[in-house]
Amino acid sequence: MKLKKLSLRSRIFIAMILLVLLASILIAAVTIYQYHEEARDYHRERLERKESAIRRSIDHVLDETSFEVITEKIPFIFKDEIFSIANIHGLQINLYDLDGQLLTSSKATLQRDTLDQCLSAEVLNQISNTVEHRYVIKNETNGKVFQSSYSFITDEKFKNIAILNVPYLQDDDIFDRELKEFLLRLSFAYLAMILAAIVFAYFISKYITKSLKTISDKMNETRLEKRNKKIQIESSSEEIAALVKSYNSMIDELEESAVQLARSEREQAWREMAKQVAHEIKNPLTPMRLSVQSFQRKFDPEDPNIDQKVSEYSNTLIQQIDMMSSIASAFSNFAKMPAQQNEQLNVVQIVKLALDIFNEHYISFESDEKEIIANFDRTQLIRVVTNLVKNGIQAITDEVENPKIEVKVFTNNENVNITVSDNGTGITDENKPKVFEPKFTTKTSGMGLGLAMVKNIVETYNGSIMFTSEYGKGTIFTVTFPKQ
Repeated sequence: MKLKKLSLRSRIFIAMILLVLLASILIAAVTIYQYHEEARDYHRERLERKESAIRRSIDHVLDETSFEVITEKIPFIFKDEIFSIANIHGLQINLYDLDGQLLTSSKATLQRDTLDQCLSAEVLNQISNTVEHRYVIKNETNGKVFQSSYSFITDEKFKNIAILNVPYLQDDDIFDRELKEFLLRLSFAYLAMILAAIVFAYFISKYITKSLKTISDKMNETRLEKRNKKIQIESSSEEIAALVKSYNSMIDELEESAVQLARSEREQAWREMAKQVAHEIKNPLTPMRLSVQSFQRKFDPEDPNIDQKVSEYSNTLIQQIDMMSSIASAFSNFAKMPAQQNEQLNVVQIVKLALDIFNEHYISFESDEKEIIANFDRTQLIRVVTNLVKNGIQAITDEVENPKIEVKVFTNNENVNITVSDNGTGITDENKPKVFEPKFTTKTSGMGLGLAMVKNIVETYNGSIMFTSEYGKGTIFTVTFPKQ
């Protein structure tokens, strides 16, 4: 599981090092095995050569002897010759009769007590039943490995007359010494190879993952709302080139989709705005139409109260026209993006000025400092404060016994904070996500554009607006924006 958490670069690096280590271990194992095989073949072939040479010497003695070549005469025939043959070939020689009894040996008489005087039945059976009539036994004595070969000696008519035993000491000291020297040299070569492999693995893994890292970074930077750059990678592999091509194709499709989405959103926004404007304008048009129709029916130039009726009629029309003008102004203000004037002003003074237009006695103002300087547009700041206070006034109903709206200004690090709290009706959990949406309102009058406009203004100056509200207890709006 831990291996899966490693980066691709680390996996490639570790895999290459492990591959070199496994290859080194495998080569060392094959080398040791090969040395052992060569040593075994060497001893086998050397024993065969020695045995063949001894047999030729024995045949020569049998050809030259004056004794009858029979089993019983073997001790006499080789009484002295067996020592000469053993000295010439440097090996011990033992001769047994066909029943496995020792006839003679090149081993000194005082040392023959340790020699097997009789061959085992297994040796006799193996010699008799094998095609070559030859049997080799390997055993270990006092930490040394010996091979003993057993074969028949025949007369000139190829009749078996005795059993030849040639003990052979398998001396591996030379091979072991050569093997140690070779492994020592090989270990130095492996060490150099591993160091080179580490350096090579580092750079090759870095090279392989470099293109993938570029693609990954580009993918992390991909955004729907901005124009994304395509990836340009030269001398990349076929797989990386295919991945880059797919990414660039996706960027083209994403850009096309973003354009279509933006066009669709603009069209939808204009449709919604047109519907809202039409709906709001129709509301005052209906009473205006009814007033004109009523005036047409009841108009009488001779009526003594004609002046009063004309005045009432005119006031009604003017009132509806003012409402239409207010609607138009509200939509115009919402659509107009506030420009950043970066005007240095005293926030405390401007907020006080914004509150002067309200006559409600329950509005209070508080500030920790007399002067808080920040960069903001004077008109836009007044609009923010007045909209939030109006919103609080409209949230306070007649059922509230002690209405209260508190406006506070204070600083926090490099930010200016303005809070407007009321003890009005509050906002339900259902309506909280919709508070800053255009056209959303819970009031019987207005277009629901005030808070949306406030949010638009504040965010233009890299600020934020948030609120906390408990239904039935009141709401607190907090505006935060940087001083600079």
